[in-house]
Amino acid sequence: MTTIKATCPTCGDVDLTPADVTVTVAHALGWSTYTFRCATCWDAVCKPADDEVVQLLTGAGVRVERLEVPLEYLEARAVAGRAAALTADDLLDFAVWLHDTEDILGVLLGE
Repeated sequence: MTTIKATCPTCGDVDLTPADVTVTVAHALGWSTYTFRCATCWDAVCKPADDEVVQLLTGAGVRVERLEVPLEYLEARAVAGRAAALTADDLLDFAVWLHDTEDILGVLLGE
């Protein structure tokens, strides 16, 4: 069985199995992490993972969770951390939606 060595900030070096570790990759945001729960103190530990660490962990059989980021989120980040201003097209789309929606309150409340 593969043993993965990691470091818990409280306990120091710990030995883990691939089932003990999860890799999360958010490719669109440019970051990846690996997480595990320390077998000694039970603290949840999350550490950044560069491409080499991701490759090593996945090669050892660690489960990978891919975080899909909605394109709208990326658009909002593209304007210096602020959401882009509404355009005339946005307002027209909203007006059409309001006109075509019979039960606006029900839609907003998820009914």
